[in-house]
Amino acid sequence: MIGLFLFKYVNDKDAGTDRMKQIAGLIQEGSRSFLKTEYKYLGVFVVVMGVILSAALGLKIGVTFVFGTILSGLAGIIGMEVAVKANVRTANAAKKGGLSEAFPIAFRGGAVMGFMVVGLALLGVSLIYWLTKDPEIVLGMSIGASTLTLFMKAGGGIYTKTADIAADLVGKVELSIPEDDPRNPAVIADNVGDNVGDCAGSGADLFDSYVAAIMAAMILGGTLPIQYLEVVPLVYAGLGILASILGVAIVRVEKGGDPGKALNMGTYVTTIAFAVLTYGATVMLGYDMKIWYCNIVGLAAGTVIGMTSDYYTSINKPPAKKTAEASQTGAAISILTGFSYGLISCFPAFLGIGIGSAIAYSFYGVYGVGIAAVGMLSIAGIIIAGDAYGPIGDNSKGIAEMSELGEEVVDITDEIDAAGNTTKAITKGFAIGAAGLTALALLASYQEIVKRLVGTTVVFDLMDPLVMMGVFIGMSVPVIFSAMIILGVSKNAYRMIEEIRRQFREIPGLMEGTGTPEYSKCINIATKGALTELLPLIVFSIMATLIVGFVAGIKALAGYLSGAIFSGFFLAILMANAGGLWDNAKKYVESGYFGGKGSEAHKAAVIGDTVGDPFKDTAGPSLNTLVTVISQIASLFAPLFIAYALLGL
Repeated sequence: MIGLFLFKYVNDKDAGTDRMKQIAGLIQEGSRSFLKTEYKYLGVFVVVMGVILSAALGLKIGVTFVFGTILSGLAGIIGMEVAVKANVRTANAAKKGGLSEAFPIAFRGGAVMGFMVVGLALLGVSLIYWLTKDPEIVLGMSIGASTLTLFMKAGGGIYTKTADIAADLVGKVELSIPEDDPRNPAVIADNVGDNVGDCAGSGADLFDSYVAAIMAAMILGGTLPIQYLEVVPLVYAGLGILASILGVAIVRVEKGGDPGKALNMGTYVTTIAFAVLTYGATVMLGYDMKIWYCNIVGLAAGTVIGMTSDYYTSINKPPAKKTAEASQTGAAISILTGFSYGLISCFPAFLGIGIGSAIAYSFYGVYGVGIAAVGMLSIAGIIIAGDAYGPIGDNSKGIAEMSELGEEVVDITDEIDAAGNTTKAITKGFAIGAAGLTALALLASYQEIVKRLVGTTVVFDLMDPLVMMGVFIGMSVPVIFSAMIILGVSKNAYRMIEEIRRQFREIPGLMEGTGTPEYSKCINIATKGALTELLPLIVFSIMATLIVGFVAGIKALAGYLSGAIFSGFFLAILMANAGGLWDNAKKYVESGYFGGKGSEAHKAAVIGDTVGDPFKDTAGPSLNTLVTVISQIASLFAPLFIAYALLGL
């Protein structure tokens, strides 16, 4: 209900001039076109997969799988729809009333997605558990959500970064025209990409992690003698939604205020409110207080990862400033500096997850780790709101520039956009950290499922050659996946760069502003290329897991999952933080430092940013989902692996 109320709030705002409505319409049309095309492919995959799962594992799993894909897809569509409405209304509010009127439209537009994602996820899990009383049936919904997310994150990520890289390299570097100049044929595709990648894709991403964390904790709780442990994750998740509502309500910016501080304040209030609400519920319902401690540990670990991402990516912090300064010597030193800071940023995140997992385990064993993951993800409502706010701000800036609303309006939307860049970096770090804890909980739930099927505890000894083989194979999967997805962006961006150059060569008066660019050509290249490059990624991730399971058995698969979790977490943190750092280093130069826009330092920083684009918006966030998908496939197919593996257990 809160999500629908905020949707109406955004929709009732004025969309501005005819020119603004025209540009917003092009972005909306392109976004819908991509999702429609992608869902055609996805629909076929879902039906085939649903039939296979029903035949192999039972009708309940097949039905819940389809149910999970529908809910996840619905959350992404609603989030994207409100984003393409909020962007133009944010730009118009900036023109009429300045920052104080524009900011709440952008943020509340993002909040619609936040509440729809957590609301639909919790509704789906609760409904399935109420009907079946079996948390393992929820696994079907979870893998449905994860599979769709892999499509959305990888496909949307390839789309958005194809357009972003092509628009920047030809527009900014070769032709020295502004970022959102309407003469650039890729500019509409770039704005479309923000919606399909950062809104629909990110919404599906956190939907997936949210469901997986709740499901894993419920399965682990079901293995213990205390009956209420299965429902604790549902209770805490519901209280997280209430805390997020409070956090969203207090986020506001007065005239001359700082959007970044307002967004951070909302997160802090939500975190404190969630801690208080869960403490009260734990006492009133008579739960073991150790469960609440595990919940707080997860919340603290999420805060550490968010603060780390903030420090290493914020435009106001030393890493971004030093990377911008390094751009004066050329792109190579800028890239090396940003990459090095990205590596350093992994240490606090690893420390937070490692210590957090150890403390949670000491309180309540593997169930404690599962509750820590739920604790981290229970405030996902406001986290997703901040994530979706980013592309709304980015699009509003583009619409302001293309509609020629003036420098003052562009500066206001740029301030909103800059806060969104840092927010996106923090939320990506949070999502990756949550996925890391969730993956550990899924690994524990995999062991519990195997224990139930075999009838005794199966020890996964690292010195067992099958387990060790699985570890090395698992470590390589995120590496290969990352390479495939970045190559997909590179190949598709090459096609679009050639198309942009062709249009500037062949369309009379395009550079002078009298010719009309063929925006649809670039949109079609991004759409077709994203889907073409996407399918091998999906097949690879699923088939690799099934082959290891059916050939080497459940012990090797445990090693495989461990290797994939640790290498995937490392690569995801590295790429998300390095990519966000390069982006804000570029913006620091654009704000007037080291020569400002059009300088050699600016061109070098733009190249660094284009390297970081597929890092932070395609490969990095897709790795969360990759690890979740393969962990769930391992648990789901465990009975078949035990029965038919060539090398036995």
